[in-house]
Amino acid sequence: MGFSSSLKAAAWRLPAAALALGGLVGGAQAQEAIRIGAFLSVTGPAAFLGDPELKTLEMYVERINTEGGVLGRKLQLVSYDDAGDAEKARTFAKRLIEQDKVDIIVGGTATGTTMAAVPLVEQSGTPFISLAGAVPIVEPTKKWVFKTPHTDRMACEKIFEDAKGRKLTKMALISGSGGFDKSMRGECLKVAAKYGVEFVADETYGATDTDMTAQLTKIKASSAQAVLNAGFGQGPAIVTRNYRQVGLALPLYQSHGVASREFIRLAGPAAEGVRLPAAALLVADQLAANDPQKPVVVNYSKNYEQKWKSEVSTFGGHAYDGLMLAVNAIKAAGSTDKAKVRDALEATRGYVGTGGVVNMNANDHMGLDLTAFRMLEVKDGKWSLAR
Repeated sequence: MGFSSSLKAAAWRLPAAALALGGLVGGAQAQEAIRIGAFLSVTGPAAFLGDPELKTLEMYVERINTEGGVLGRKLQLVSYDDAGDAEKARTFAKRLIEQDKVDIIVGGTATGTTMAAVPLVEQSGTPFISLAGAVPIVEPTKKWVFKTPHTDRMACEKIFEDAKGRKLTKMALISGSGGFDKSMRGECLKVAAKYGVEFVADETYGATDTDMTAQLTKIKASSAQAVLNAGFGQGPAIVTRNYRQVGLALPLYQSHGVASREFIRLAGPAAEGVRLPAAALLVADQLAANDPQKPVVVNYSKNYEQKWKSEVSTFGGHAYDGLMLAVNAIKAAGSTDKAKVRDALEATRGYVGTGGVVNMNANDHMGLDLTAFRMLEVKDGKWSLAR
């Protein structure tokens, strides 16, 4: 997609709630709208993440406006489609800050697109809540940058915890070439020894590769007792199909980067038995009645599926949490003053979202611990809590 067509796509996807803003806030009591900026990968290789993120933001901006807005002001969503391109993400972040003059940014679907925007938000002093997973987004802590998803390091640790419980200590690692893939691979290598895990094979594949049988054949010949695929996008689905094709019967773990029904659809029957760490959202109906997240994830799932006639994914949930954290911070600040909103975000305690219970502080701009992850398994073509 060219730059101009990307702009057209972005403009087309602006929600009706934003486009009709003038009529919504007319009258003597009208105040300027609170502008929520977003750059998301709605098309391109990460579209299965970015599309539900945008749909979620559109839906809840509309709902919040219907209910009276925030601080008596309507929300306006200004969204651009970066198609997964880091340079476009940087350009759109600059536009959101300098031309659209947004009050806060909720977005950055992927690690690469997020990191491209970080210097701009830090320099301009704009609160930024990323929807991407890698550790470098929030480590080291950056004054203006926050994130909603669990980190890749946490995914490694949750997988190793599960593997340890299954007495699996020798693992093979296979990963893609993207920013998230490389980051997760590195984090898994760092923390493996802590859990008594030894990697006996370490293979990689390219972003456009369509066959990973060569790498998996090498893994098959190793002493691995299980395999971990650090990646997102279509690569993990290809790995899963090839995995069965080469006759591998070892336990297979995937990252939280493929925590959606789309992965199961792409991988087909080969996905059966695959495990991965994910948010509670994918198994909302399987949570205990007293689980504090249950009302949140059940309500979000119901609203999303009714509105869009499609199944939820954890990625849309990341956007829901990002928007709600932004709204709560603006309410707590009592204004859209960027410094006050930033401080309120950092002071977030006890927010129950789709990703877990968030408790942030000056050294933690994500606020989730390992208990926020659930270990899921594909069973009969559906996500289920791993037993």
